[in-house]
Amino acid sequence: MNIPKHIAIIMDGNGRWAEKRGLPKVIGHKQGVDIVKNTVKLCLKTGVQYLTLYAFSTENWSRPDSEIKALFQLLENFIDNEIKLFHDNKIKFCIIGERSRIQKDLLAKVEKTEKDTSDYHDLTLNIALSYGARQEILNAARILAQDAKSGKIDPKDIDEKMFSSNLYTAGQPDPDLLIRTSGEMRVSNFLLWQISYSELYVTETLWPDFDEREFNKAIETYSKRDRRFGGR
Repeated sequence: MNIPKHIAIIMDGNGRWAEKRGLPKVIGHKQGVDIVKNTVKLCLKTGVQYLTLYAFSTENWSRPDSEIKALFQLLENFIDNEIKLFHDNKIKFCIIGERSRIQKDLLAKVEKTEKDTSDYHDLTLNIALSYGARQEILNAARILAQDAKSGKIDPKDIDEKMFSSNLYTAGQPDPDLLIRTSGEMRVSNFLLWQISYSELYVTETLWPDFDEREFNKAIETYSKRDRRFGGR
């Protein structure tokens, strides 16, 4: 099969999965974390080199404080529990998004994990945290505007490559495949610049049920696509 180099996933449906079972929403999020670990292993198994997961958007800050606290605790637990997985499998761990709102102790742990895994290249795992694509694009535009104002660059020299180098994903290839679980037909302010030519795959499956069979179905569907990039 034609394996995508970079997969991005909008992990949707944790709350609905829990509601269907009469469980608290946090149980759905916990199950979702288990699927994250499984998906990382499947990427290693199939040869995917980059995996970007939409974990917490800038809009998610409007959720109840108790849910936000639980989500960030789950991320901290994930880092603690899977650090051996990162080192054993040479996984580079990265957070993309606005860091200023992340709790200081969690941010310190995140940045230490990023530093400790920075030389790994078998798989890059991006966790989109406090992330919004419009804000990312605005940030890049502001950086370039400031550089132009200070004379560091000529505005005429700004091209796609220069713009991309100021995004959170600088130095990484754009996603080949964007997967969205739970059947919602929207991209929810996720990687708007980077997914310009990504193949889209939407499944009705809720994220906590996204198992190896579902992962393989997405890869198989992608493999059958004829990617033309607007060239023909």
